[in-house]
Amino acid sequence: MSKNPSKIVIVDDEPMVTASLKALLSLEGIHNAEFFNSPMKALEFIKNNSISLIMSDFLMPEMNGIEFLTKVKEIHPEISLILLTGYADKENAIKAINDIGIYKYIEKPWDNDSLLLTIRNGIERSFLVKNLNQKIDELSKTKAELENYNEKLELTVRNRTQDLMRANSKLSGIITNCADGIVTISTDDKIIHFNASFVKLTALAEQDLNNTKFSSLFINNKNKNIFEEISSQKDVFIRDYLLINQKEEKNIPVEISFAPIQTKNEVSNSYVAVIRDITPQLEAERLRDDFIATLTHDLRTPLLAAIQTLQFFLDGSLGELNGRQFQLLSTMISSNQDMLGLVNALLEVYKYESGQLSLYCENINLNEILDECISKVTPLAEKKNIIINKNLKNIIQGYVDKQEIRRVFANLLGNAVNYTYENGNINVSMEDINDEIIVCVEDTGMGIPNEDIPKMFKRFSQGTKQKRSTGTGLGLYLSRQIIEAHYGKIWLESELEKGSKFFFSLKKCPSIVIADKSCPTELVSASQRHDDSISNIK
Repeated sequence: MSKNPSKIVIVDDEPMVTASLKALLSLEGIHNAEFFNSPMKALEFIKNNSISLIMSDFLMPEMNGIEFLTKVKEIHPEISLILLTGYADKENAIKAINDIGIYKYIEKPWDNDSLLLTIRNGIERSFLVKNLNQKIDELSKTKAELENYNEKLELTVRNRTQDLMRANSKLSGIITNCADGIVTISTDDKIIHFNASFVKLTALAEQDLNNTKFSSLFINNKNKNIFEEISSQKDVFIRDYLLINQKEEKNIPVEISFAPIQTKNEVSNSYVAVIRDITPQLEAERLRDDFIATLTHDLRTPLLAAIQTLQFFLDGSLGELNGRQFQLLSTMISSNQDMLGLVNALLEVYKYESGQLSLYCENINLNEILDECISKVTPLAEKKNIIINKNLKNIIQGYVDKQEIRRVFANLLGNAVNYTYENGNINVSMEDINDEIIVCVEDTGMGIPNEDIPKMFKRFSQGTKQKRSTGTGLGLYLSRQIIEAHYGKIWLESELEKGSKFFFSLKKCPSIVIADKSCPTELVSASQRHDDSISNIK
């Protein structure tokens, strides 16, 4: 009963019956019952109250029990209905069960225990039916919400699918029509997907590309495998490779951008590569360099003429000069000589980059060249109280171009003196290790930040972000060109405020150098090379 505090309504036109039922229910502790002798009054009460069970007599003057319960059913369709009837009205009671769905009928006279049990079960039934209807309503509401959500979800999925299809179509169009070759590569060097531009670059059939290793399509002058340069953790940019075009039997210079394809917190299992043909770019660079080289070469004539003319004034050939005139003309000669040095450096760089400079290689005593270069920078070192220490254990012969290697020694020693603090030290060592000559020039200067080290051997690099040089920025770049032309290596190590170490290595044995083709077969004499670089203008 505690589950349902709503009322019980009992209707009978005989007051004795309602009084008897009231006493019975009171004795059983049922106090929420309302008793009516008039079905019309009962209906008014039922309309305005919460009811859990209604029990009605069959024969009543205002309306019979079936008519009464029919009206009640319209007001409270979920409550339990009980019909009191005599034996003669049993058929009507059964008909009422079928027609209006009453819960039970009880024949008069009734058994009190059976009546009480029927009332309690009816109340429990009303409670269960009411809860069931509430659950049905909730389920119906939830169903409606789910249907609405499904409709919205379907619309969202449909819109997202269309967006993805448009994006995929756009991406496919970009990849298909991109002028650069685009390729995806597996971790075992197999080509997975590629666009039409890549097919055009390689001139291979699509079925052939599907069975080709990516690295087999590229070569470089250092015989490196391009696939070994790919990193699974970061993007990589490579330029020093040639793509083999099978149809035209030519090698195409390319620049390649690699990037790992990976999801969050997963190691990459494939890569995407974008391959660009840089032939037009290289041609433009060549034309630019040719123009600069021609212009630079033509500057030598007026510079040499100006230097020679000024020299006439200084040596007194054109009359005596006072002190002020002599100082100004000396400054002008120095400036013109610096300009001529820059012009010559630019020409040397151009010759190396264009492959037009032939090396004159011969067996040279490198100790003598090093001593000569040290003696030239010693006066500059003494001005800063810098001590130059040599660590030369024995005489070392090298199969090199004497003039070019002298230029490298001079550049490294000059930089060391320039960047070493006053009262500092410069240590120079040279030794042969495993058929290689290793040279080290160590200074006690300011050092070079790690992020600036890769820039030091590039063209026009002028010092670091901490200190800027007043030079041309071509010294270390030209040194690298010279050492690499000898098929050697040049590198540096540095620590801030402790100094830098510049190294280069050369082949010691002539047979090794010839096997590596360091020196070309077309050689010129040393005197001819010297004349061309100093005085042969055209």
